[in-house]
Amino acid sequence: MNIEITNAQSKVEFDEGLKDNIRSVVEESLKYEGWGMKYEVSILFVDNEEIKRLNSEFRGIDRPTDVLSFPLASKGEQDEFLEDNLLGDIVISLEKALEQSREYGHSFEREMAFLVCHSMFHLMGYDHMDDDSAKEMREKEEAVLSSLGIVREPDEK
Repeated sequence: MNIEITNAQSKVEFDEGLKDNIRSVVEESLKYEGWGMKYEVSILFVDNEEIKRLNSEFRGIDRPTDVLSFPLASKGEQDEFLEDNLLGDIVISLEKALEQSREYGHSFEREMAFLVCHSMFHLMGYDHMDDDSAKEMREKEEAVLSSLGIVREPDEK
């Protein structure tokens, strides 16, 4: 398992423990889906300005978002189409993640774990374009986070 984590922003400080937590989420997501540990994932931390630029360029939406996923596979394509086992790229705005953690009333670490988990399921071919697929994806995310002891508190939004 190769997880490349790059920090390209300076607005939100974090400790190195965050990277360990992210690695755990990536590995548990792959394990949950039965994908094994032979894949490479790239994670880039940016600020709101950069994620807004990327969101505009790749999705045509001119506003900051929390996370963007760039999968290299479609659902069910595990081995046969993944050249060099490159699963894809995840870009996270640490500014937006911090804002959302405060808005939802939970820790920054929990928000980051959720965003990484959410993106991992995108990288493995899942989406949330309709209610059924959104429900399926949410159940998978909650199962992975729960297995890591990262659960929603009763008073969270």
